Amino acid sequence: MVIPRLVVAAPSSGSGKTTVATGLMAALRARGLRVSPHKVGPDYIDPGYHALATGRPGRNLDPWLAGEERVAPLFLHGAAGCDVAVVEGVMGLFDGKGETDFASTAHVARLLDAPVVLVVDAARQSRSVAAVAHGFATFDPRVRVGGVVLNRVGSDRHEELCRAALDAAGVPVLGAIRRDDAVATPSRHLGLIPAAEREAEAVSAVARLGELVSRSCDLDALVRLAATAPALPGTPWNPAAEVTAGPAGPVVAVAGGAAFTFGYTEHVELLRAAGAEIAVFDPLHDEKLPAGTGAVIIGGGFPEVYAAELAANEPLRARVAAFGGPIAAECAGLLYLCEELDGRRMCGRVPGKARMTGKLTLGYREATAVSRSLLTRPGERFRGHEFHRTAADLGGWALYRWEGGADGYGDALLTASYLHLHWAGSPVLAQRLVSSSRSPSVLR
Repeated sequence: MVIPRLVVAAPSSGSGKTTVATGLMAALRARGLRVSPHKVGPDYIDPGYHALATGRPGRNLDPWLAGEERVAPLFLHGAAGCDVAVVEGVMGLFDGKGETDFASTAHVARLLDAPVVLVVDAARQSRSVAAVAHGFATFDPRVRVGGVVLNRVGSDRHEELCRAALDAAGVPVLGAIRRDDAVATPSRHLGLIPAAEREAEAVSAVARLGELVSRSCDLDALVRLAATAPALPGTPWNPAAEVTAGPAGPVVAVAGGAAFTFGYTEHVELLRAAGAEIAVFDPLHDEKLPAGTGAVIIGGGFPEVYAAELAANEPLRARVAAFGGPIAAECAGLLYLCEELDGRRMCGRVPGKARMTGKLTLGYREATAVSRSLLTRPGERFRGHEFHRTAADLGGWALYRWEGGADGYGDALLTASYLHLHWAGSPVLAQRLVSSSRSPSVLR
């Protein structure tokens, strides 16, 4: 398939990747192009802004979580029918797992055979930006840096100096963005505040980013660069080929709203392919589970920010605690199912108490299931990701173990853990959940 595509990368975090990538998506859409948005790595928050910018689901491309052999098929699946695809990178261009570049932006750019646009923060430097760009452009000859977007440029003279140095180094300048505090996106303890929590404000912010990139970057040159990406071999990922469809009917209730904003689009696609009907509920406001609920999914998010409101919705907490069907919970979902979160009553389905801490737990995990649960069988291996500042005391109970750690709680109808998994890498999880929702008394 021939899909024009760009990877937006940077020398380091904080350089302006999200500003440029999201703004470029919005600017290209404003031109009438169908834009496919993607994000390297496990991040849930940036894809929410990408979705606002493009009107399409934001999708993650993560070789660790889904397997590097699935990166191109997942990209082709998400970008089908689009005019151009924009892939936002993660961290610095070559920063991967441990001492390698595995799962880095460079790794994904190679898997997609896509040109890279390097976003360089020009603040507090001028000619040195050329040395930075030249170093990144030559570090790995398998990665093609097609040009630079300068960010946080201070003045006309500053821009002239940077452009002259880059021109002498043979690195094209594709844009120069002036310092503009008005386009800053608010953050908190785990990064940007999700778009779903900001609603109209987020829509306005994305529109401003689109206008900023449109007037600051050479959109024609960026589109031409995207068009240099060759045909990408392979077959698009197909959720229907990953699971067995059963009789239609089981309703899978998925937690949403401001407190539970984390989820991968492919999870819902796999569940639907397996025969499930998806119904979204908001634990902050809904007092009942959706009608006909046969299974519940409570993914990631920020229950610690909304602990008081979650605790106040006693009717729903009681119904979740008494629910007799399968429940799959990740991170925020685990906290909501515990007995308490920061001293406030939660559902009590998981015997444990959770609290906020000052420590950030972050990283990829290669986990082995050590207990049988709704979704796990002892000895099975899963690649996941942790990202939280809370701690849950589960009384020594463990569902998974990995080098230096253990986590989770489960039983025949429950899997709850801090571990985030990408079900495209383990589609059996969707199959097990849907099968158990049809026969909740039988652990399959």
